[in-house]
Amino acid sequence: MEVQTHAPVPPPGCPAHSPGGRVPLYGTEFAADPQAYYAYLRHFGPTAPVELAPGVEATLVTDYPTALQLLHDSGSFRKDSRLWRDLGEGRIPPDSPVVPLLAYRPNCMFNDGADHLRLRQAVTDSMARVDSRRLTRSTEQISDYLISQFGSRGSADLLGDYARQLPLFVFNELFGCPAEIGDRVLFGISGMFDGVNAEKATEVLFGAVGELVALKRSRPGEDVTSWLMQHQARLDDEEMVHQLALLLGAGAEPLRNLIGNTLHRLLTDDRYADGGGLIDEAVEDTLWDNPPMSNYAPHYPAVDMDFAGRRLRAGDLLLVSFAAANSGPGPSASRQAGSNRSHLAWSAGPHGCPSKEPARHITVTAIENLLNRLPDVELAVPEDSLSWRPGPFNRALATLPTRFTPVPAVPRRPGGPDSAEASARPAGPSPARKPERAGGRWSQFLNWLTK
Repeated sequence: MEVQTHAPVPPPGCPAHSPGGRVPLYGTEFAADPQAYYAYLRHFGPTAPVELAPGVEATLVTDYPTALQLLHDSGSFRKDSRLWRDLGEGRIPPDSPVVPLLAYRPNCMFNDGADHLRLRQAVTDSMARVDSRRLTRSTEQISDYLISQFGSRGSADLLGDYARQLPLFVFNELFGCPAEIGDRVLFGISGMFDGVNAEKATEVLFGAVGELVALKRSRPGEDVTSWLMQHQARLDDEEMVHQLALLLGAGAEPLRNLIGNTLHRLLTDDRYADGGGLIDEAVEDTLWDNPPMSNYAPHYPAVDMDFAGRRLRAGDLLLVSFAAANSGPGPSASRQAGSNRSHLAWSAGPHGCPSKEPARHITVTAIENLLNRLPDVELAVPEDSLSWRPGPFNRALATLPTRFTPVPAVPRRPGGPDSAEASARPAGPSPARKPERAGGRWSQFLNWLTK
């Protein structure tokens, strides 16, 4: 007689019997089918032991109610990663690829209590001043420019040619970056997230943001940098640099992934064929099923405690799996009942995303403009040949090859980033440009605007 077993079955490639019994959230196997891993992890209960990178251990929250409990309990759990015991005691390799996104920086993400409230309020109030009409105009203008770079070819990688670049350009405009500073911001953020000389890229980004702060101290404009600087929280230069670097870096990568993942959904899901589904609906479905940041929100217990059936020590690293929580049994009833925005893709609690509405607005506008310009765009390869970028935090395609009927360039739209460039330009002689940055992507865009 066959004996039935309810033991969990490890997903393909999962070394379930690795030292410590931790499940790896890196490598091509996890990237190819993360939901198989989440299904396996649920058998551990609301939390599970995982490995983010070789030698980096963490506890992952996979249950929706437990995730909400963690995200709202700022008394028991802290965000200050200087509390991370394994890092402080030297058990984390200094060159670990996950350290740049987990190590402490003096910004609102990694602070608690009064410091967090002061920095967070400055960021929230400044982002709230972004005018939706200006955001629409700028996004459409940038979209037109990017499409003009590949539209006549009849083919494009909508990740590398479009989704990867558009958020960086929009943020450069929102933050009032002049040409030379904007070129280095794009170079720095791209290098940090693409893993190409990340240390140098980080140095370039922080140097460029420091120059932007100095520029806006002398000549403020109608931009987020100036509004943040003028806020009653009275941020000093170091605080300004770190809040701006956070907003630029932490905003660009998830937005790139959200645009790419939503385009993937629209091009592969029959529900959206022939315009059958609204774009904003596709964005929300993507945030539910394929959130751009799948596992993040690092927290640390303030004291030794029992949490969700697991014994934790002070300073242990906990993360929330937004993807697993969204797809588990907990939120299914509310989603079916029509509460379509109760997903955790933007996190929740006092550290929830402060710019989710601008991000959603940019995504919908960018995709609408693209599909209006390229109405017959379709995948150029079989769907099952697409690959996903490995890593424990992001959910993102490596490429999205498409084809379409070639389109001519369109005239540039009036207004938008060209006026921001003019207002950001300091009085007196222009600073000498560094040769290796001259003619960068932001400069080329600003030149296109003035043709």
